[in-house]
Amino acid sequence: MADIASTFQFEETAKGGRYFLFMPNGEESRLTFVKAASGHIIADHTFVPVPYGGDGVAEALVERLVADARAAGNKITPTCWFVADEFKRHSPAWDDLLKA
Repeated sequence: MADIASTFQFEETAKGGRYFLFMPNGEESRLTFVKAASGHIIADHTFVPVPYGGDGVAEALVERLVADARAAGNKITPTCWFVADEFKRHSPAWDDLLKA
């Protein structure tokens, strides 16, 4: 699943958005977020179908979220346990994006 982040699709609404990718079996991997305020998003859910768990898809979703947030000047509150764990794993490099 090398460089999978470049294949993610992105949808945004007034209230939030999602990064997603259809896996080879047709199921969807996704990371969703809610807009809490201007410049602040809440990463609330990550899902990868069981056959693809451990392939790095979820990590790539979070990395794409972080890259986009950094480029846009947004802060992130991770309420999804997986996103929160990724922030801990990448501390202190991602600490500037964290909004408690």
